[in-house]
Amino acid sequence: MMKLSICIPVYNFDVRELVFDLEKEINSQEIDAEIILIDDASKEEFKQTNRELQNIIHQFIFLEKNIGRSRIRNLFLDYSKGEYLLFLDCDGKIVGKNFLKNYIQFIQEYPDTEIIYGGRKVLGSASDSDHYLRWKFAVERENLSVELRRKNPYLSFQTNNFVIQKEVLRKVGFNPEFQKYGYEDLLFAMDLKAEHIKINHIDNPILNNDLENNIIYLDKVEESVESLSHMLKDKTLNSKLAEVKLVKMYNKLKNTPFKAVLESLFTIGEGNIKRRLSKGDVNLRYLDIYKLGLLFRKMK
Repeated sequence: MMKLSICIPVYNFDVRELVFDLEKEINSQEIDAEIILIDDASKEEFKQTNRELQNIIHQFIFLEKNIGRSRIRNLFLDYSKGEYLLFLDCDGKIVGKNFLKNYIQFIQEYPDTEIIYGGRKVLGSASDSDHYLRWKFAVERENLSVELRRKNPYLSFQTNNFVIQKEVLRKVGFNPEFQKYGYEDLLFAMDLKAEHIKINHIDNPILNNDLENNIIYLDKVEESVESLSHMLKDKTLNSKLAEVKLVKMYNKLKNTPFKAVLESLFTIGEGNIKRRLSKGDVNLRYLDIYKLGLLFRKMK
């Protein structure tokens, strides 16, 4: 029987509900699975809150120093015993009673499966106007139906909820050079594509339970564009990211006269664009322009 290792990187979040829900399904469905948590140097208050899980799960590792989103995922290879690893973000919430079983049944039906992405969802409305921008981006750009995801299997892959064969992760792995937030999931997907590893998409979403407020989200957007700029300056990675929407627009404009015009307009209007975005209820094209302006600046 196949063993599943459930791998959850933890950072400044109360992960108890997620673990309890997973344990409930494991026990009720008699699933051969282990739960492994690795805390990436969270604040002490979150460490203390989550320590009660030590007697429930199989392993709980606490890191003294933050190593980032890519390295921590690779680190699970050292602790997991399963043939397949299920990676979940710590702020996810289980919304289906057969969440684990759905993944296992797919693997049993297709035994050559190497990687599966289950999808994500958010609540039907934003909690308030301060959280509207992140919610709107999730609804319009991330929470794609399984049919749409299958049309662009690599570009629509995300790391919040996926299963991967352990030997595939050992072979490909997440690029450890990039510790900051942003585009590590797409880079990983493109590395999989380069190795001709198929990403399967199924309808098995997890709820994103902790959407950032508009200001924090814009800070993370800037951090993600900075990460992307570092990737694009690496000649070995540049071509792998050519399909990314923001990169395609950048490449289209970077050698044209419009580049200087855009940079000037962005310098003048950056503050106004950011203020509009911080209010949340705007067309996401403003966010696209903001990202493009940041990328031109950071690529200098």
